[in-house]
Amino acid sequence: MTSTLEPVPHTRVEPYATHDVTNQPPPLAPYDASEDTALLEGLRREGAGWAEDDIRRLGLRAGSAEAQEWGELANRHEPELRTHDRYGNRVDEVDFHPSWHELMRTAVAEGLAGAAWADERPGAHVARTAGGLVWGHTEAGHGCPTSMTYAAVPALRHQPELAKVYEPLLTSREYDPGLRVPTHKRGLLAGMGMTEKQGGSDVRSNTTAATPTGEPGVYTLRGHKWFTSAPMCDVFLVLAQAPGGLSCFLVPRILPDGTRNTFRIQRLKDKLGNRSNASSEPEFDGTVAWLVGPEGRGVKTIIEMVNCTRLDCVMSSATLMRKTLVEAGHHVRHRSAFGARLIDQPLMRNVLADLALESEAATTLTLRLAGAADRAVRGDAGERAFRRIATAVGKYWVTKRGPAFTAEALECLGGNGYVEESGMPRHYREAPLLSIWEGSGNVNALDVLRALGREPDVADALFGELALAEGADARLDAAVSRLKGALATASQTGARRLVEQMALTLQASLLVRHAPPAVADAFCATRLGGDWGHAFGTLPDGADLDAILERALPAGV
Repeated sequence: MTSTLEPVPHTRVEPYATHDVTNQPPPLAPYDASEDTALLEGLRREGAGWAEDDIRRLGLRAGSAEAQEWGELANRHEPELRTHDRYGNRVDEVDFHPSWHELMRTAVAEGLAGAAWADERPGAHVARTAGGLVWGHTEAGHGCPTSMTYAAVPALRHQPELAKVYEPLLTSREYDPGLRVPTHKRGLLAGMGMTEKQGGSDVRSNTTAATPTGEPGVYTLRGHKWFTSAPMCDVFLVLAQAPGGLSCFLVPRILPDGTRNTFRIQRLKDKLGNRSNASSEPEFDGTVAWLVGPEGRGVKTIIEMVNCTRLDCVMSSATLMRKTLVEAGHHVRHRSAFGARLIDQPLMRNVLADLALESEAATTLTLRLAGAADRAVRGDAGERAFRRIATAVGKYWVTKRGPAFTAEALECLGGNGYVEESGMPRHYREAPLLSIWEGSGNVNALDVLRALGREPDVADALFGELALAEGADARLDAAVSRLKGALATASQTGARRLVEQMALTLQASLLVRHAPPAVADAFCATRLGGDWGHAFGTLPDGADLDAILERALPAGV
């Protein structure tokens, strides 16, 4: 038997009678998904250098042929809804391909779900984010239940007696699928149910009703949710209208006595992308639920969850950018046209370098946000204020850049990138999702205005961060000055423009402080200085393309 540590010889390919196959790139896998200088530097800078060995190990696994195949299979064999068993009993279960379970098992074991909340080491939340940035190279759909599980913990802490029961299981590193009594399992996953048909992001218009029972803190729910992902999670945080107003509730799929809670899955959504992940419409009818936080404070309670999942949307967009950049870089290294390799052609180098700038800016901002989240959890008020505004800014901008970025990376492969076998169409379909989930662009832009109006310390925190790069680049200094002026006249109509300015200025400040001069200069010249076109690949002639590409695409990827 061949050892799994030895290369398996390729099957001999018979030549075609009409032609030879040449000028096609070899498979990318295996590769190292952690071979990303900006990621590793950010990991160390934000206080989680102790996790580097684990991140590198996970990066090799993510880029392995086996893990890449799991991602492909999980999307090819989509989840299937099974409403009844063979005898006619209502079961409301979703069946997944084995590859989904392999992806989930690895993600949970590597601490990408709730484990960071049980890790007292400074930087634990940064390490989790870095893990997501590399393991996300496999596929995006299974990141949804791990993200929601991570995000459920701080929300659940609003009801300490429930947190005492469920938190140790939500922070477990054991993936234990299947519907059973939650306290009888080795680990749990959590989901959330907020949106309804009539309101979407306007959750205050929810009509799902919560009726108190005779038992303190226990209610029954009646209503219908419009988008509830990962319905095979063990517990859900759900918004419903209680007598005291919109409130947050914990809904388990299986009740403590072993009976099934009423969670009727009406259908699975037929989505543009994210197809490996089941998104459902559940119906509640006498569904037993436990109150989390006070009645009438549902949004304030569940916003703890939303803040965490918004960070994960930024992380997932940055991951998708990096993954598609690696795919594009690999292709152009091995493909020739018009007498030269694509990677050696000046215009292609401009495109790749421009994409590399965008990717590094996204990754650097993601890790800075993760560092702020980690320090905010540990009581840093300044970082809490910075996190409050910068996460909404990052969520708006980085997720907005994803679709255009992915389309350009796909184009680097030409027609080869337009066929499903390349994987690029799956990435392209995934890209718009991150700007929609956890609040669309308008919702996040208006949330920034809301934060500025209600929490004066957030503007101070943002400008305090920007001041750390003061004097290092005249274009950045001018952008900060413009931003201060724009805040004085901020309005709903101009909210997107304002948040875009915030994002670009913040990304530029981080790159000026932490990236090599070639990267920082090109970013400031284009994103702040106006020396840029309207598409990727329009860097100015003076940009140091060689230095940018050498940093972004080392020999190992």
